[in-house]
Amino acid sequence: MNRKVAIPVLTGIFVLIVGVLLLINFLPSLQNGSTQGVAALKVNGVSVTKEQLQSVRTQNPVLGAATTGALGDDFKTLIVDQQINQAVLKAASSDQKIDRSVVNDQVTKTRASNNLTENKAWTDALRSAGFSDSSYREYVRSSLAIQAKAKAIQAAAPKPSDAQLRLYYRLNPQAYQNEARIVAREVVVATKARADELLAQAKGGADFAALATANSLENKDRGGAIGPIENGAPRPVAQVALPPEVGAAAFARTTGGLTEVVTSGGKFYVVKVEKFLPAAPKTFEEARSAVESAVATELKNGALENWIDGLKKDVKVEVINPDWKYSNPTVAVVDGRNIPYAEVVSGVVSNQQFSALLQQAPAEKAAPLVNSFLKPGIVQQLMQQYAAPSIVKSQNIPLVGSRAELLAGLNAYGARDVKVSDNDTLAFYKANQKQFQTTARATVAEAVFSDKAKALAFRQEFKSGDFTALASRAGATVAERGAVTQGDKKLNDALDKAVFATGRLQAAGEGSLSDVADNAGKFSLAYVTDLVKASVKPLSEVQSTIETQLLTQKKQAAATAFITAQMKAVKTQDLLSKVLADQTKRLAAEAPKASTPATPAGNAPTTPKATTPSTTPTTPATK
Repeated sequence: MNRKVAIPVLTGIFVLIVGVLLLINFLPSLQNGSTQGVAALKVNGVSVTKEQLQSVRTQNPVLGAATTGALGDDFKTLIVDQQINQAVLKAASSDQKIDRSVVNDQVTKTRASNNLTENKAWTDALRSAGFSDSSYREYVRSSLAIQAKAKAIQAAAPKPSDAQLRLYYRLNPQAYQNEARIVAREVVVATKARADELLAQAKGGADFAALATANSLENKDRGGAIGPIENGAPRPVAQVALPPEVGAAAFARTTGGLTEVVTSGGKFYVVKVEKFLPAAPKTFEEARSAVESAVATELKNGALENWIDGLKKDVKVEVINPDWKYSNPTVAVVDGRNIPYAEVVSGVVSNQQFSALLQQAPAEKAAPLVNSFLKPGIVQQLMQQYAAPSIVKSQNIPLVGSRAELLAGLNAYGARDVKVSDNDTLAFYKANQKQFQTTARATVAEAVFSDKAKALAFRQEFKSGDFTALASRAGATVAERGAVTQGDKKLNDALDKAVFATGRLQAAGEGSLSDVADNAGKFSLAYVTDLVKASVKPLSEVQSTIETQLLTQKKQAAATAFITAQMKAVKTQDLLSKVLADQTKRLAAEAPKASTPATPAGNAPTTPKATTPSTTPTTPATK
């Protein structure tokens, strides 16, 4: 299982610190704004302003999509949490000395990349983001300090051990492969007719190297060899050595042989594959340098995450502005470690399905779907991530990295011995024949008669000749449908079936005639040439695809089973249902109460007729 895939749930603070340099390069997308303004809360005694918080909301289209209801409450929690993280990181990086010249260089780059080299344009842009020139430079300085501190933490990470390297290599075989290569020759000519002639000669047994030497526009001096000649034979080449269309056709010849004529860049290619060399894993020593780099990165990520976790343990937050009062309860507990709700919201906001949902449904309708379908999965994944370090430790598995990387590693570890047998492949092939079926195709001319008898008579009489002219003379309207694929709707359903499904085509001239098809009172007859019938691809052609598909499925199943088994030994508590229920109650309590209009003096309320008396006592209104 390749662990070099995107990890869908990362903690907000970890993402923040990794991307801090990107933020300062693009002024219009800054999310922190000036520290000047009205204090909304204090983080360890340092003010975070209402303007900073509002800036995050207005400049992020997702976070600005709702300000009320459950999603609005979620977004407020995440916005506040992000600013707490920023304040904590800034304070923790105060020991980093950033030279003024470095800040000035960064500001110059930012101005240039945003086309703000003119002073007025620059000051206007700063003002719109809530900055002065000096406050922006301080923002840049603190951002660079955070980055410098993060690099220092990463630099102190331990070096990879041999056991860590070897396990990473074993769990990521697809990352360390020598790519497939072929030993091949080619003939390249200017016209398809000439390519067809040369292909026919090659299929007839002509010497391919001699054909290339006499006719090819490329590599004719070496008998069409695609790679240089070494020890009397062409050097193997990778697919990138050929134009994309040609490479795809040549590398499909895994048993060797000739391709059909392939068009690319206005030229026509025929390739003879003399030997196919499949992709093969590199040895550990061949891959060692790349493996060391990958594992060292994971060790740095783990060190950075551990540092960040420590920063928030004793953070003190004081809410000053009631509009920014927020709730960030514990949503799950894993081996005594609390998972804050903000991490769930961060996972929701970064989810592509959620972004698509917000475009299709208003926030109040999206919220129940998010609570029911998206958040439970995110909580479970976060719980597995938080459990990963203890699982690795208890099982003595030499995996390293952040929580997300450790979980990915455990999934790969659980599936490390999965293999696909030839019997597995054959059984899948037999059970899924439709998946490997090619679609029938042909070139079709359609003659439409208003009278069925005339259509039948023409079908009986036509033996050869110009179909269009003779059918027209017989009273038909003829349409050239051209290249047609079964089911592509170029033909009416009845005629499509007559051409491709009945098997009753009648030979006529260089093609064949279909049955007469009744189409809403009109009678169609097809003249069919270049017919290629539907067929099932041979196993040899699809075996590699099946093996890859089966291996992925079996590894996913094995990984899931392994993680599920390991989680049974971890003490966990999922509090999502309680958190969501508490949120619903809190929002209902905070909602403005609808007032009952007073009855004007002298106008007694009218009592509706035929009503059922209420059993609930009525409390008189007090004035």
